[in-house]
Amino acid sequence: MVDNTMRAMAYPGYGGTEVLRETRLPLPKVAPGEVLVKVRCAAVNPVDWKIMAGGLDALMDAVFPVVPGWDVSGTIEQVGFDVPEFAVGDEVIAYARKDYVHGGTFAEYVSVPVRALAPKPAALDWAQAAGLPLAGLTAHQLLTRLGTGAGDTVLVHGAAGGVGSLGVQLARVRGARVIGTASPRNHERLRALGCEPVEYGDGLADRVRALAPDGVTVVADFVGGVLDSTLAVLADGGRHASIADHTVLGAGGQWMWVRPDGADLAELGRLADAGRLTVDVAATFPLADLPAAFALSQEGHTAGKIVITL
Repeated sequence: MVDNTMRAMAYPGYGGTEVLRETRLPLPKVAPGEVLVKVRCAAVNPVDWKIMAGGLDALMDAVFPVVPGWDVSGTIEQVGFDVPEFAVGDEVIAYARKDYVHGGTFAEYVSVPVRALAPKPAALDWAQAAGLPLAGLTAHQLLTRLGTGAGDTVLVHGAAGGVGSLGVQLARVRGARVIGTASPRNHERLRALGCEPVEYGDGLADRVRALAPDGVTVVADFVGGVLDSTLAVLADGGRHASIADHTVLGAGGQWMWVRPDGADLAELGRLADAGRLTVDVAATFPLADLPAAFALSQEGHTAGKIVITL
């Protein structure tokens, strides 16, 4: 008898980590323009547990039970109708967000729209590759929207985090000088990425001004709650954006959320294969330990990505 089910972590309704359960669910259907990916690794992002707690219920419909997770690396198991770009067996990565919350990546299989897919970078292992899509696209799209390039001095808030460390690298790829906020224990790691680290907290603006007396031209806020510091160090005509604080809209900034984009993701993969972009993995967990992985993410002190391996 053919088993058309898969192992997955899912939750039947909103709540904390206590609502997560290991279960068996039907294999996802594969619509036209989609592929079925056999999951090798899936990365944890704060948005995963925020959605689980109901934090995005006003924005996105949820169809329960929900399998959380939007980041994935794996191999194509099946292609849907009209998918000439990919074939069974291809190694791929994706930011697999869909238009509603239901079938995510913390499972043995996930269906992914082709528009979100890109080839897996050969230079990254499966765990690193899974950690690239959401964080890498977030940093890339924010820096692109701000027109970041050579001649800019960029301040990255949260430079040691999963998004921030990629933002540092991508700003350097664009030829910018980068100053990044982080706790002292992460300063040496940031220096290795080409960043000038400063400690966050009281006196931050003075520390940034000591490095950039004329101010910074671009501020990338990946943590939220730092608008006063941003405005204190932003040069006249400077640009700033946040992924975590909508109040920047009232201060001339941009508030953005990452979009799935296979072409953007493929470009990040090319940078990784060229040795210009790497992904730090802080911890890995088996699928059944997803609640512990979420709890670690909720602590907010992890430098690098938390990854589930299958």
